[in-house]
Amino acid sequence: MSKNYLKLQFYSLPQNQAFARDAVAAFCLELNPSLSALSDVKTAVSEAVTNCTVHAYREERGIVTVECEIEDNVLHIKVSDTGKGIPDVEKAVQPFFTTLPSDERSGMGFTIMQTFMDEFSVDSKSGGGTVVYMAKKFETEVA
Repeated sequence: MSKNYLKLQFYSLPQNQAFARDAVAAFCLELNPSLSALSDVKTAVSEAVTNCTVHAYREERGIVTVECEIEDNVLHIKVSDTGKGIPDVEKAVQPFFTTLPSDERSGMGFTIMQTFMDEFSVDSKSGGGTVVYMAKKFETEVA
């Protein structure tokens, strides 16, 4: 399958989480995903964008960038921000870790992304923003 590319940039507002999730879902329709695979992608993107909104910028408005590329039968997704960054990524990706327990955050966002996607990584520097990379391989149907 040929390559395809999408880039979205939007403010870190809660109402843009659904927009990003739905835009990425529509983008990957050419891969003919199952409903389950599509749900996985939507959930992972929603979690990544929510992290940007809630953690990277907290009370401030910033830019969230979502980039997607389809190559062969793989959807590559990169969600990035230029927010406050993560001081300890290894600790942050542990299940139930949250910096905002008073906001009733479960600390499961990264765990959900890891579970629903085939590839997952986080690159972040304190004060320098965060990039979340995810990939999902879609099975091709044999005719």
